[in-house]
Amino acid sequence: MDKILSMLGLAEKAGRLVSGEFATEKAVKGRKAYLVVVAEDASDNTKKLFFNKCRSYSVPVRVYSDRETIGRALGCGIRASLAVTDPGFAGAILKRLDGDGSAGKGSYGDQNI
Repeated sequence: MDKILSMLGLAEKAGRLVSGEFATEKAVKGRKAYLVVVAEDASDNTKKLFFNKCRSYSVPVRVYSDRETIGRALGCGIRASLAVTDPGFAGAILKRLDGDGSAGKGSYGDQNI
């Protein structure tokens, strides 16, 4: 498992992460989300929803990994989206995502969805 997935799993165990479309959207609207991660294999509608919602609420959003791998890292079923609700975890994960050339793609300004 890579470092980003390990950090997401740690955030989940610490109670600083919510996952699933409804919980993620609620965290963004409630201004509790500091970072949203959407799986690469999520539907186009899901990606569009979160890119637009995160743009409106000024929350960074990144596309990373796949639904099954993210779910496994969190210790649950498949997950297409998640929100990190702790600024420290979000900053560390975002720094790692943007530091890796392949994972930094998908910020809401970079992609046409």
